[in-house]
Amino acid sequence: MFQEDFRNMTEGTRNSSDSSSAFVHTSTVSAILVTVYSVALAGGGIGSITMSFVLLKMNTLSVTTTAIINLVVVHSLLLFTVPFRLHYYVKKKWVFDMPFCKMVSAMVHIHMYLTFIFYVITLVIRWLVFFQWKDKVEFYRKLHAIGASAAVWLFVMVFGVPLFYFEYGRSGLYNNTTCFKFHKELQHESVKALNYTLIVAVALISCVLLSLQIFILVKVARKFSTSLCSHQEFWAQVKNLIFIWIIIIWFLPYHLFRAYYIQYVSDFDQLESYNEVFLSLTALSCLDLLSFVLSGSRFFKQNVGMLHRRLFCC
Repeated sequence: MFQEDFRNMTEGTRNSSDSSSAFVHTSTVSAILVTVYSVALAGGGIGSITMSFVLLKMNTLSVTTTAIINLVVVHSLLLFTVPFRLHYYVKKKWVFDMPFCKMVSAMVHIHMYLTFIFYVITLVIRWLVFFQWKDKVEFYRKLHAIGASAAVWLFVMVFGVPLFYFEYGRSGLYNNTTCFKFHKELQHESVKALNYTLIVAVALISCVLLSLQIFILVKVARKFSTSLCSHQEFWAQVKNLIFIWIIIIWFLPYHLFRAYYIQYVSDFDQLESYNEVFLSLTALSCLDLLSFVLSGSRFFKQNVGMLHRRLFCC
């Protein structure tokens, strides 16, 4: 009798372990994830390639141009990992090694925050130009543009990448055939504190950015009230809204939901799937380059000069 009880207990433990490490997403959630990442891969790929051709035709390096170059690089890094995510969601099994899983998983977070940083830097500098403080922001020299970009990437390489590589997914025991399931790290108070800090920071910065942009648009509207749409300054501020709306539509919902997810992740299994869906939406920020191209070229005209004037003029 004791042997039978022990066997039942062992089987129950094994089944529990298997269920905790198995593919957790339903067919509906898997279909959503495949669709979102496929759209990001297709649209982001087209946008990055098209924008690369536009950049090759240019010989100037403005604030926005520098941001676009950085966005092309960071989007390309994410898009490289997307096919592996799609393979996992379709096959429901991770066939590569665990370190590569951690890299693919971390890349979507690195991409999101790098994109956010480049958006904020671009907006701040463009606003300094708007308020006629551009003499204090000597960013038009190529050396300054390259140096600023290198500083951001150096910070990420020195602090961000090692942190993800050595700490991401380190404390839990994870199945080699299951990926993107590192919620056990949230059991640590330090990890929770870091997540809450990022949530508050992104939410506050997003509100400040939107408020400032509305203030500037109102100021421009009052200045050029009679012929608003014919002034380049108005359209320059409208272009700023593209950055802000991407932050609000694609980045902010993930962070707001994550505050709830961190609190109740251990209570509801489906929260893990919902978190993945919100995280996947951040990848749609790769469509920004495609939107820049389409908004800068009415009826998709292949005029590089016009694209340059509309897209990259501060």
